Parts: sequence; C-alpha cells; structure tokens
Amino acid sequence: MARKRILIVEDEPDIRKLVHYNLSQEHFKVFEADEGEKALKMIQRDRPDLVILDLLLPGLPGLELCKILRERPETANLPILMLTAKAGEADRVVGLEMGADDYLTKPFSPRELVARVKAILRRADRHGAAGESYEKGELKINFSTYEVFARGRAVRLTLKEFELLRFLVQNPSRVLSRDQLLDRVWGADVFVDPRTVDVHIRRLRKAVERDDRKPEWILTVRGVGYKFDEKALDK
Repeated sequence: MARKRILIVEDEPDIRKLVHYNLSQEHFKVFEADEGEKALKMIQRDRPDLVILDLLLPGLPGLELCKILRERPETANLPILMLTAKAGEADRVVGLEMGADDYLTKPFSPRELVARVKAILRRADRHGAAGESYEKGELKINFSTYEVFARGRAVRLTLKEFELLRFLVQNPSRVLSRDQLLDRVWGADVFVDPRTVDVHIRRLRKAVERDDRKPEWILTVRGVGYKFDEKALDK
C-alpha cells in the first residue's frame, strides 16, 4: 500500500522539524513548505493526501490559501488540518468556516497531532471507498465521487461538511446530538469543541438550503441537536 503524502505548511523551522519527524515515524511521506505561495504550487504538483496548514504565514496567509483550495474543484475535498497560535474561539471558527477540517492550537502535543491526522485520513479513505449514492427529491449525493447536487446545482463541500451531510441523510428524522455528530464525523478519539458542529451545520445550510436562515432540510432541535427532515425533500 502506498504511503500517505502529507504537506506541512509552516514558517517556523522548529515546528516543521517536529511535525516532520513525528509523522515520518508513523511512515507517512512528508513534504514541507515555509510559505503559502510555495505550498500552493506543491499541492498542484504533488497532490498530497492531507495538508497541515499554519494560520499565520508570510506572503499568502493560511486562511487565504485554505479559501483558494476550497474554491478549486481538484482540491475542494483535500483534507486540511489547521495550526494556529491563537487560542480565541473566533479564530478557530474563522478557520473552520474557511473550510479547514480540523484545527490544533499551538503549543500542541505531537501525539495528538498524529492521532488527528490518522483520524482524518481514515475517514477520507472510508468515504472514498464507498460506492453508494443517495437520491431523493432535489438532493443527490454520490458518496464515491463526493459530488452533491441540491436543487439542480452542484454544491462544493469540505470533507467534514460532506461527512456531516452523509451521516444526517443516512439517519433521516432521527434527532442527533452534537456529541453523536462529533463521534461519527470527527471521531471518538479526537477532542473537539461541540460548537464546532454548529459552525459546520451553518456552512452546510448555506451550501444546500434555499434560505439558510429558514432551513427546510437540516433542522435544529432546540436543546438537543439536529435532524434531517427527509419528508421536506418531497415538497
């Protein structure tokens, strides 16, 4: 089996060295870039399986690079783990809203970083291998190609948003708590703030709902969590 390819985009040499060493010990093939423009060229050329992206980079910032990757069809589903020196909730939310699949705040444990990388790659492999699809009313999903069509238009989702949508449609009308969604989409072995779910639900609604402020498909069950109203697809 081919080794997974991981690109580290980080301008601090010591952190690059630390991350490179720990991932190499787990038999990943690791590449490095110290600035955003260089990283973008490497991603286009080398097609990594995952990008570890620092928020604050010289030249092209991490958030802008993340936005560019999400806007391009060939990298729209590329898993991105964002690193940030900022511990504020607003900074984490911005990263997630820009399309990052997960984040770590510096300083971080190398063990936790490796665990998160493995969890993201496991989910990407699992969904990439699935060949089934979902089609009902105005919603069509191909779980093999990651293609989503809502109301006749193609929708681009991040890997996390896609996984979240998949789990919701496979459990129609079932009320799912934030903890259940975290365990299924982020993994039970990864500790993520439950509010992360809310951020991704907001992004998902903006992508697939007619009016994300008045959702018809992805509903909030106050005090509990969310549910997918499959009956609404027939309207």
